[in-house]
Amino acid sequence: MDRTGQYRDAVKRIVQHYAQFQPSHGDIRLDAVCDDQTGRYALVHAGWNLRKRVHGMVLYVRVEDGKVVVEYDGVSEGVYADLIEAGIPGEDIVLAYRHEQPATATA
Repeated sequence: MDRTGQYRDAVKRIVQHYAQFQPSHGDIRLDAVCDDQTGRYALVHAGWNLRKRVHGMVLYVRVEDGKVVVEYDGVSEGVYADLIEAGIPGEDIVLAYRHEQPATATA
């Protein structure tokens, strides 16, 4: 299996792992959304808490061009450590939600 395939499998396992947790409040479910064809993996929550509708993204990761691109990370401890533990080298993990300032930028 190539590196991209290994990364997709690892990310899918991580997303599915987090989907097994039960939120501590409300009647909320976690859904793993995994698309191996496009390399898109998400964890979303939906349900009710105190008579109010709750829904949204918890985690969104893309795997493409030999990189794992974390677009959104709402996991309490952060998903980076899970990716490293799964064998993905840090140089292949892109935290896209962090804005990079060019070295020549002035304040």
